[in-house]
Amino acid sequence: MSGKPIGEVILEVKNISLAFGGVKALTDISFNVREHEIRAIIGPNGAGKSSMLNCINGVYVPQEGEISFRGQRFSHMNSRQVAEMGVARTFQNLALFKGMSVIDNIMTGRNLRIKSNLFSQAFRNPFGFGSAEKEEVKHREFVEHIIDFLEIQAYRKTPVGQLPYGL
Repeated sequence: MSGKPIGEVILEVKNISLAFGGVKALTDISFNVREHEIRAIIGPNGAGKSSMLNCINGVYVPQEGEISFRGQRFSHMNSRQVAEMGVARTFQNLALFKGMSVIDNIMTGRNLRIKSNLFSQAFRNPFGFGSAEKEEVKHREFVEHIIDFLEIQAYRKTPVGQLPYGL
């Protein structure tokens, strides 16, 4: 295997328990994930996989236990704060904006990283020299690197609803 060496623990889940009324979704669950390590949560329907992921990403607050990412405890943070730390989840069904291009869909995913406020974005400098413009250029360059990495250069301006199935 030619990957990076397994490093320090970056995600620590300790003794998580979650219940909805009388239904116990999770009971005393513990595990960790180390840097450069890939882990999977598997099990039958109703086993608590989604509940565990929702605890990790801040959608649910477990009744017991704690979760830390890179040493910072975040079981009581909201989903946006967790995403800003770099923790995210994906879903089996895609939520794409079908009328938008591939590049614009990826740019939409960068919204948590954009620091300029609504005012500076709405009232842009007509000469393209404002902070909002500079920031957008920086994010578009980052997105172009993603497109290059995924080798989908030919589809960058294609509306996602017109992409070949599976892409």
